[in-house]
Formats: sequence, structure tokens, C-alpha cells
Amino acid sequence: MNPTIHSLPILILYPHSRCNCRCLMCDIWKNSDKSEISTRDLERYLDDIEKLSVQWVVLSGGEPLMHSDLFRFCSLLRSRSIRTTILSTGLLLERNAEQIVRHVSDVIVSLDGPPPVHDRIRRIPGAFALLERGIRAVYELDPSFAISARCTIQRENYFCVRETARAARRLGLKSISFLAADVTSEAFNRPGGWGPDRQAQVALSEPQAAVLEHEFDALVAEWSGSAFILENWEKLQRIVHHYRAHLGISRPIAPRCNAPWVSAVVEADGTLRPCFFHRPIGSVKRNSLLQVLNGPEAVQFRSMLDVASNPVCQRCVCSLNWSQKTTGERTSLANALVEGD
Repeated sequence: MNPTIHSLPILILYPHSRCNCRCLMCDIWKNSDKSEISTRDLERYLDDIEKLSVQWVVLSGGEPLMHSDLFRFCSLLRSRSIRTTILSTGLLLERNAEQIVRHVSDVIVSLDGPPPVHDRIRRIPGAFALLERGIRAVYELDPSFAISARCTIQRENYFCVRETARAARRLGLKSISFLAADVTSEAFNRPGGWGPDRQAQVALSEPQAAVLEHEFDALVAEWSGSAFILENWEKLQRIVHHYRAHLGISRPIAPRCNAPWVSAVVEADGTLRPCFFHRPIGSVKRNSLLQVLNGPEAVQFRSMLDVASNPVCQRCVCSLNWSQKTTGERTSLANALVEGD
């Protein structure tokens, strides 16, 4: 693949550096910094965004809805016909429902399980109830607005996959996707990464992986013929394999992925990464988006990267395999970004 980027279909932005949950599998909430990509910063990136023919901006983080001027931020993107997706905890949906319907293309909320499990993982009392009220508020304004869910599988919810899918259906969500928890990278405010003890608090043991495998088999049987579960059986089995590879039982296998060539991640402080998990390749605070994307460090990284053998890629939980076919189908984020192809 060409190490120089001329087109960037997907751009992932962290508008805000903090989060309003205290999730067990993530350390973003520990960040005391209040950095954000300002609307002025975004205006500075817009020429490059247009030159790169960006089609889809995904607002991640941190909780995007904590941004001080998020909807003017979104309006700048939507005015250029760029699809704008928010990844959210869902706690602030109700408060922002009207603006979301007006300025955002779609929302993906984190759903960790049925109410007691979700609240325990989020470590926010009443988190599920707040999420439910927010979803209802958006649908009252626009019943056709697309809200879907994604669930990160880990020690606190591996046993209730089917109940999680049923909870998503009861909430009126359009679909649900599942992925493994990342426990080995420096992403999500974990400089230096987690040690073995911390990893073991989130990753599954072999008996737990066996329970998860049974849950996925039953899930596929229960939802046979439905598009509500976005992964097929093979993709769900990758999650089981991921945890067995982490235990050393199975050989780690990198998914098919072209993320560093078709997407980029810009964090709230301007740090630019080729994907969620690889090391930074520069900063857009002092240089333009194009200058960093095609700077010497970025070009060298892409020239040297072999996805199949790279240890970071082999442990990936969130791959991307984007193509023109993907573009034409208006693919869901869960299919395109979370699970690859």
C-alpha cells in the first residue's frame, strides 16, 4: 500500500479529553486535563479535511457531549456533507436530544449489560436509567434517528451476552455490536500500559472464555435471520480467540485491517495516531493535518508496518477494513470500524 495518504475516508476525533463514567476497562476518566479540540481548531483542519475527501467523522474520546461547543463543531462538518457519528456513554443524551437530532448523523452508545451489570461496570448509579431516558428523548423528537449500541466484553459481563442484546432491543436501539476489551495497549489514557495484575481484572480466564463461547453460540441461534446483531458467528468467535490468545492458549492473529492508510485518530491535545492503538506519529497543534499525515515519521511508519506480524495489530480489538464497497453500503461503524471485514 502507498505510504503517502491522498484520501482519508474516516477521521476519528476526540473532541473532549474527559469522561463522565468510571468504567472498569478504561482509564480515560482518570484524566484531570480538560483539553478539547476547539471549534477554531476544527476550522483550521477543514481545508485539509476537504483535500483528503473525508466522508465520515467519528467523535470519540472521552465523552464528546462534554465538549463546550460540540454542536457548532458538528455543524461545521455536516455543512460539508460529512457524516458525523457520536460515540457516547449516553448519560447526556436527554439533555442534548434536540441538538443531537438537528446536528448529528447518528449515535452509538456504550451498553455493558442489563441494568445492574451496566451500572456496575460504569460505576455510575442509575447509568442505565439515564441512558434509557436519553434514548427515549431522542426518539420522541425523531423516531427514525439511528441509535445503536456496542458492548465491550470483559470479566463483568461475559456471562450475560444474550441479556445484553435483549436489553438493547427493549431500549429500541437499531442494532448492537460486541468487541473484546483492550488490555495491552497504551490507548485510553494508559501511558506505559497495564501490568499483568490489572490486565487480569478485565481479561477472561479460560473457563470464562468457554462460557462466552457458549453465550455467542446461543446468541447467534436466538437472533438467527435478524440483522440486529451486527457480527456473524465467525466475528464473534474472534473475541473468544482474542482472550485465549491473551492467555497464551491460542496464537494471536491480526485481523485484516487498513486503518493506518484510510483513517486517523486526533486526540483532544492534538496528538495524531494512525489508529487507536499504535504510537503517535505527530501532533496537529503546530502542524496541519496533512503535514502530519504525510510527514516523515508517518510515512516511515506506514512503509514499515506489516499488519499480520505486528504485535500491536495481533492484539487488536477494533480493526478497520475500509473499501469502496464499504463506502457504497453506508456501513455501520460497528461493521467498518469495530470489527473490520
